[in-house]
Amino acid sequence: MGVLSARGPETELETERLLLRPWRVEEAPVQRELWAERDPRVPPHRRLDEAGRPTLDEMEAWIRDGSRAPGTGLLALERRQEGDVVGYCGLIDGAVGPHEPEVAYELLRRARGAGYATEAVGAVVGWARESGHRRLWATVRAWNAASLRVLAKTGFVESGRVEPDAAHGDSLFLTRAL
Repeated sequence: MGVLSARGPETELETERLLLRPWRVEEAPVQRELWAERDPRVPPHRRLDEAGRPTLDEMEAWIRDGSRAPGTGLLALERRQEGDVVGYCGLIDGAVGPHEPEVAYELLRRARGAGYATEAVGAVVGWARESGHRRLWATVRAWNAASLRVLAKTGFVESGRVEPDAAHGDSLFLTRAL
């Protein structure tokens, strides 16, 4: 589990089963499906609203101009054998700042439980190490047991920092030294 290749500004990471690469406009329906599937405990600004926004057209625009995640920093997660995109994984500026980015990832429900998130996070951790980062962060809601397992498997530990949120569940801050 690691980075097999990372090339230039158009970063591509390859693992045994996955290709992590920039999003393509025609993959906006995958982003919309991710938004539609999100747990109701996720804050409303990260889910489709009652009017169905963000729309598919808006998501296509995000990919074109890189204005919203997943976009810059978050790579499409393509299963190499199947050739389909099932989520994203990458680095974003987190609560600590740009020198200690945050790992972010999300998979479609149909792709969960096969180890793809662990494999993708492992590749991104390797990429971050090779890029000179010394520490990574991850934030996860306390109720998200599956993500907590992925992060534990990839070497993240709880930092002790918690952001209380009675409405959506506390956010736990995990970290990993590189």
